[in-house]
Amino acid sequence: MEKIIVYTDGGCWGNPGVGGWACVVIAEGEARELSGGEKLTTNNRMELTAAISALTAIYNTERLRNCPIQVNTDSQYVKNGITAWIHNWKKQGWVTKGGTPRLNSDLWQKLDALNSALNVEWNWVKGHAGVEYNERCDQLCQQEMSKLKN
Repeated sequence: MEKIIVYTDGGCWGNPGVGGWACVVIAEGEARELSGGEKLTTNNRMELTAAISALTAIYNTERLRNCPIQVNTDSQYVKNGITAWIHNWKKQGWVTKGGTPRLNSDLWQKLDALNSALNVEWNWVKGHAGVEYNERCDQLCQQEMSKLKN
């Protein structure tokens, strides 16, 4: 089975502010671009939405569900969150030690379910460093934010 390669990015103008997310899913020799945005959101929500959107597209394509997946993200928040921090978040019932709800727990739970259902390897890439598909995701994010600016 051929590995599926994914690149994701999210961004915001202001935080919170106008946000955009994008992903490129490279499978079966083709690169598929997905993107979207929200008028009022945060950078972290957009980063998570990009990863969720990519994995949802793969999960919803039955022939791709069992393929290994490499997700490349320039977000340490996403990479560390899904590979390390999430275990304690789940044990703590999605609340902080202070008893307040964990930020973005709705999105973390979606990402966790997809991550558990698929064979995903998480990889951090440096943003704005000339990585072709990471740069493309950034361009798509900027386009989505531009659409929502007014």
